[in-house]
Amino acid sequence: MVDPQLEIEPYLEAAGQKAMRVSHIIETHVQADHVSGARRLAAVTGAPILVHEEAPVTFPHVGVADGEEHEMGNVRMTFLHTPGHTPDGLSIVVTDRSRAPEPWFVLTGDTLFSGGVGRPDLLGTGAEHGLAEQLYESLYGKLLPLPDHLEVYPAHFGGAACGKGLSGKPHTTIGFERRFNPALQFATKTDFVRFVLADLPPQPEAFADNRRRNLAGV
Repeated sequence: MVDPQLEIEPYLEAAGQKAMRVSHIIETHVQADHVSGARRLAAVTGAPILVHEEAPVTFPHVGVADGEEHEMGNVRMTFLHTPGHTPDGLSIVVTDRSRAPEPWFVLTGDTLFSGGVGRPDLLGTGAEHGLAEQLYESLYGKLLPLPDHLEVYPAHFGGAACGKGLSGKPHTTIGFERRFNPALQFATKTDFVRFVLADLPPQPEAFADNRRRNLAGV
């Protein structure tokens, strides 16, 4: 289960209907737009919570490193450290070896969206420029080198406050975003940083409290 919402009952019901169990709980970053259900889900299922090793969370968890791989039967998850929206951002490249030996899709959290990218001002005034530079490296150095055919499943789509310019389409491909995402058309980091820092809407008031609660797991 990746980035679970606070209401975990639908996840448990869906797993039960398929005679499956939740074996891993993964947070792509410390969330701000909602209170995470990871701790509730872990308490019920006994599954470990996986976060990037730099995430400053204070609850029991398993830290994962850039490039680390986890196997689940035929499925391989490769974790990429993709900071920028937050310092602890993760993307997960998923390979289903029952289909092919090559990756099938990537879960990009709040780093890359359909039509947009994550906002770099989540930590407040003074941190946004450095995060924007990290976001550039994550997008141009980690995600764009992936094959064009890879499907992209972000954590949000149109209407979310974690990025700007998001499409209403809940998924996309690396190749489509490479060609048409406005944030991915820049030749220099300077131009990219200028673009992603321009015209950012105010953060919702709940963001700071949600992030505080998710750091502590309460």
